[in-house]
This record gives sequence, C-alpha cells and structure tokens, in this order.
Amino acid sequence: MSMNVLRLVYSSRILSRTAWRRTCPSGFQTVTCPVSSFSNGPLKGTCHNKEKRDVHFNNPVTSLRDFCTGSVVMNCWNCHHPRDKAATFFCLSCKVVQPPDGHLNYFKIMDCEQTFTLNTQKLQKTYLQLQRLLHPDNFSQKSQKEQEFSEHQSALVNKAYNTLLKPLSRGLYMLELQGMHIEEGTDSAADSGFLMELMEINEALDEARTPDVAGQIGKEMKGKLAGLTEKIDAALRKGEFQAAKQLLVQMKYFANIEEKVKEKLAEFM
Repeated sequence: MSMNVLRLVYSSRILSRTAWRRTCPSGFQTVTCPVSSFSNGPLKGTCHNKEKRDVHFNNPVTSLRDFCTGSVVMNCWNCHHPRDKAATFFCLSCKVVQPPDGHLNYFKIMDCEQTFTLNTQKLQKTYLQLQRLLHPDNFSQKSQKEQEFSEHQSALVNKAYNTLLKPLSRGLYMLELQGMHIEEGTDSAADSGFLMELMEINEALDEARTPDVAGQIGKEMKGKLAGLTEKIDAALRKGEFQAAKQLLVQMKYFANIEEKVKEKLAEFM
C-alpha cells in the first residue's frame, strides 16, 4: 500500500493508514484518490483526481453532493458492462435497473434544459414515463438489489420533479447549484416598502368577506408572480445570482399569500 494515499474503508483499523479507498455499490470497482485531492477532508471532500476509474456506492443515495466529482467511468453492477452516459436508469446491455447516478443534477435526471423557464409540460410527461418504468411494484419479483435501486431511483425522480415543477422551488434549487441559499427569517433584510406592501395585502385578505374580493387579490398575486418570473429568469441568464436571490425572496412571500388566497376561497365554499 502506498504511503501517500489514504484508502477509506469502513474499518477503523484501516482508516488509520495513510491511503484511502472508497468502496461504492457492488458491481463497481473502487476509486482511489490522493489525500491532497480532497478539498473538504477525506469523508466529504471533492475528488479532483483526473484518472478514470470505475466507481460505485454501497449506501443509498441521500444527497447529490456525496459523490466524487472526478472523471469516472461507471460499470453496470450486474453485467459490468460500461454504462452509457445517456443510460441514467437502466443498463443498455442487460436492461437491469441501476443505482442513482450521483453526478447528475435534477435537470439532467428529468431530461430538462437547465433554465428557470423550463417546459413544465415536457417535465410532467417525462415524470410520468419515468415513474411507469421505475415504480417499485414493477420490481417485486426481482432481486433485492433491483428492488432497492428502483426505490431509490423512483424517490429521486419524485424529488427532482417536485423541485423543478414550481418556479419558486426551481429557482431556489438553481441558486443552490451555485452554492447559494435563502435563509429563514429574511424579513430584516427586506425593503421596508416591500414589507409594508405585504402587510397591506395580508390585511386586505383577512378582511375579505366575499369570494370576489379574495379572488381579486389572488389575480393580483398571479400578476406579481408572473412579473417576478420574468425578472428572475433574466437575472439567472445573466449570472446575476444575488439579484435573483432577492427576487426569489419576494416570490416566496407572494407565493405564500397566493396559498392563503386559496385557503380563503375554500372557506366560502
């Protein structure tokens, strides 16, 4: 074993050595990277190793960030045939379901253009197609591993779809891909005029006594959200992520009022 490489395994005895190996799902070989190639430590760091190796993860996918982002070539866990980059869910050789591919973001998983104004009809069509293919019920007579992979894939598709379906969660995810987040409790950072506008709208909604009044507020919210959608799209296309972040904060508040309008209208029924 080389002294300048740290092999990471699940034994504390081997973890104490100076080389690491991360063993990933069965059917794949291991990927070995120098300790210095990790930016955040050996367990969660990003691998910058340029060599192509087969990599596979034993543990279920819990985050798209848990994977080595170095250049890797993955093999089918079942037949060991090299996996085609386009074959995200099934091996093209043996047709067996594969574990989730951790280097893909939600846009790639759903085969969508990475844009804020994506085609939601295409997104919904892709979602239905994938769920028909990946639903765990289809694998009830398959091996335990295939059942587990289908569950992980189906859950990941669900999460990707729900994230990309609505403009707010889609925009927040696009910021997340840039390493940016909108923290809870952003009222103090919001413009005082904007906060006053929100108070007035909420008061008007609380005082609404007819569905027409509540419905009018709902129409106004739709208009504001449509305008924000255009502005956010323009900001993201230009790479103006701070501006997009501020606009998404506004969208969050107006989307919340829109939900309150729906609740108010339900009270009149």
